[in-house]
Amino acid sequence: MSGAVVIGAGPGIGQAVARRFAREGMAVAVLARTAQTVRAAEAALAPFGVPTAGLRADSADEDGLRAALDAAAERLGPPDAVVYNAAVVRADAVGDLSAREHLDTYAVNVLGALTAAAHTAPGMAARGGGTFIVTGGMPRAKAAYASLSLGKAAVRTLVDLLHLEYGPANVHAASVTVDGPVAAGTAFDPDLIAEHYWHLHTEPRERWRHEVLHTDQAV
Repeated sequence: MSGAVVIGAGPGIGQAVARRFAREGMAVAVLARTAQTVRAAEAALAPFGVPTAGLRADSADEDGLRAALDAAAERLGPPDAVVYNAAVVRADAVGDLSAREHLDTYAVNVLGALTAAAHTAPGMAARGGGTFIVTGGMPRAKAAYASLSLGKAAVRTLVDLLHLEYGPANVHAASVTVDGPVAAGTAFDPDLIAEHYWHLHTEPRERWRHEVLHTDQAV
């Protein structure tokens, strides 16, 4: 079975998704901005006994992200699934941020996902298929989270564009939209949310979904 790459492998959804794919015997590469987060993600995967690669990458650094993805592929082989889970989550209203601050946030919330897709989806298409999943949120704009609302709207559009570009080559682009605060032991437990990523990766083409909404009613 081919491997998966999780970009933004923090202690919530990122690590939960990495564990979910590892549970199926898949090799998993985990990418994060800090060495501490990378080490924690690798430790979370150790019990599964699958090949792993932990790499530092700032998703706002295009060259650095591409280099990390190349390094992951060299160590584990080309990925069959890529999950983009990196985000800047901050409370800000319209007018709170400068244009520069908005651009810095957009670089992580949207452009990092675009870079990752542009770097990995063509290879998936050439190999006959794959899955690219983005962690979404904000199904409705929230005035107290302006930059995040803008970013999550943009990644939904990115998923549509990826489907138009690579869907005919059997690359499944999708987002998991999380409509609430992630916390263990709640309806938004990261392990519950991680199930969506696996289901999207394994669902047959005739039943492809391009967005899954996880709410407090999700099971």
